[in-house]
Amino acid sequence: MSTINKPNKFLPTTLEEMHERGWYELDVVLITGDAYIDSPFMGIAVVGRILEDIGLRVGIIGQPDVNSDVDIKRMGEPKLFWGVSGGSIDSMVSNYTATKRFRSTDDYTPGGKNDKRPDRATLVYTNLIRRYFKGTVPIVLGGIEASLRRLTHYDYWSDKLRKPILFDTKADYMVYGMGEQAIIDLGNTLKIGGDPRTIRGLCYISKEAPTEENFLQIPSHAECLKDKEKYIDLFKAFYDNNDPIYSKGLYQEVDGRYLVQNPPSRHMEESEMDKIASYPYQRDAHPYNAKDGKVKCLETIKFSIMTHHGCWGECNFCAIAAHQGRTIRTRSEENILKEAKHFTTLKDFKGIISDVGGPTANMYGYECVKKEKLGTCIENKRCVDAHRLCRTMKVDHSRNIQLLKDIRAIPGIKKAFVASGVRYDLITADKKHGYEYLKEMVDHHISGQMKVAPEHTNDEVLHHMGKPGKQTLIDFKAMYDRLNKESGKKQFLTYYLIAAHPGCEEKHMHELKQFTTHELKMNPEQAQVFTPTPGTYSAVMYYTELDPFTKKKIFVEKDQRRKEKQKEIVVAKKSFACKSKKSSSSAGMQG
Repeated sequence: MSTINKPNKFLPTTLEEMHERGWYELDVVLITGDAYIDSPFMGIAVVGRILEDIGLRVGIIGQPDVNSDVDIKRMGEPKLFWGVSGGSIDSMVSNYTATKRFRSTDDYTPGGKNDKRPDRATLVYTNLIRRYFKGTVPIVLGGIEASLRRLTHYDYWSDKLRKPILFDTKADYMVYGMGEQAIIDLGNTLKIGGDPRTIRGLCYISKEAPTEENFLQIPSHAECLKDKEKYIDLFKAFYDNNDPIYSKGLYQEVDGRYLVQNPPSRHMEESEMDKIASYPYQRDAHPYNAKDGKVKCLETIKFSIMTHHGCWGECNFCAIAAHQGRTIRTRSEENILKEAKHFTTLKDFKGIISDVGGPTANMYGYECVKKEKLGTCIENKRCVDAHRLCRTMKVDHSRNIQLLKDIRAIPGIKKAFVASGVRYDLITADKKHGYEYLKEMVDHHISGQMKVAPEHTNDEVLHHMGKPGKQTLIDFKAMYDRLNKESGKKQFLTYYLIAAHPGCEEKHMHELKQFTTHELKMNPEQAQVFTPTPGTYSAVMYYTELDPFTKKKIFVEKDQRRKEKQKEIVVAKKSFACKSKKSSSSAGMQG
């Protein structure tokens, strides 16, 4: 009997559903810290569909009870391997605010109450399997929580360097990054009883160091604990070896054994991305989970379209570059339009597409020709930095403009929003089509407001963030205001702002407040305190208190009260801000 799903069916999550298919054993059981939502936006669902497509029998367990064997045993032991993911968000980021307060809500949990995702979910789920299945088949880690913790990493919540997550969990293998090709190779290899340790995009523990020339030794865990500059060296190797064209494998000594990271797996081609996007996703929570209440994240992802993967913006506080990669991989226009047309056939679709985008919406449809042939640049050379866009990166919004127009023209589509982040510096840099793209957005693809992310306006802080300078924001706002006036609309810009990023002091927040008041003519209603997440240069700055590119000392605010103070400076009403400025020196001494 074929193991390929019939259209319009979830992957099984109960024994009864297995039996309905005539299955009495699974090849793979996937476990996730989210409810099981069958959507192309949910990594575990994509992995499940990929494995199903290569002929494997796959089941998914969403948010298993970790205090009993009821969930972990409900479909039995798989024949080939267990796949474990902490979920779409690192469990510690999901469970705690930047100031380490527990979050009461979880958008990926039915009913919204944050009571089903354990801290360090990847570790907990692996231990749960080991507790009830002795000597079981291999356990394979995946997802962003594991991927960004694959080497020695700074953990903000315990305020220390932790070992590679394979050592903590004692799992057998890890698929890192997006992992589409790696999971195909792993499934096919284990199906025939082969050795997966040669698969690109895979990590494992070895008693011996690799001897191949394409492997690079990086500082050991012990060296990183003793010397913060060694940890910077390790992170730089981690960051620079994520490109499949030129990257080497890495190996790190940990307590007499080695964490081996094979070179990255190749990126998906356009046709392969189209295929993965076209699997028969149900775009809903599985009834087993949905019976416990609505899953809030469905409001935004159910009728959204992912146009591409990757981001070369390289904000230092963002992990996308390390996890998804710095090269844009796009789906074809035909495939995207086919998905949009499919929405109109679904009974609960009201004509509104929530988002057409990706990690950065306006990176769709163009890429550096040099990068596509040779891979991403290294030695601290970036496509875009605080001062300029690289000359070889030819920004071109024309393909994106036409895509949005074609989506709008589909009968049954009333509105297609672009809710993903947009780089305003790319709009101002595109002298041929930037104005036309923004006009398209203003006229048709936003509603009342457009969100942009300057994060800060002080040049020193922006440098540490890896963000463009404030003049670009001023130029963009002028263009946005002019277009709204021409269109007869009263739409506003809202701004994502970050407080307490490494290098940021209270005086810088007062500068930001003055800028928002006098240049942007608004009072920010919200700002977020910086969170040092694994896999980011900003987390390295936070831990080492050094600029990782120069290894010079920088200021890092680590007191939680003063972090909150930085935030309050920028969101406070104007009268309070003026008062705060007068007393800032004495307040700083009291803190």
